Amino acid sequence: MERNLRKERTGVVVSTNMDKSIIVAVKWKEKHPIYGKFINKTKKMMAHDEENTCNVGDTVRISETRPLSKNKTWRLIEIIERAK
Repeated sequence: MERNLRKERTGVVVSTNMDKSIIVAVKWKEKHPIYGKFINKTKKMMAHDEENTCNVGDTVRISETRPLSKNKTWRLIEIIERAK
């Protein structure tokens, strides 16, 4: 049986206050349907960080997964860049 492709997103860690969980802010640009101006959009996603390796400000890649809790449906894949 073949598994469907999982969504992947890149974002910045904004919170690491929880145990084994991080909050990642994913940003993208979207064109306004009427005026045509590009608007910055942000969505915060809760992701699973098994080893508590992330710090605030890290750029990370997360992948969609089965629900791990009420709000957590993403999993940390890798840390792309550490915060300076």
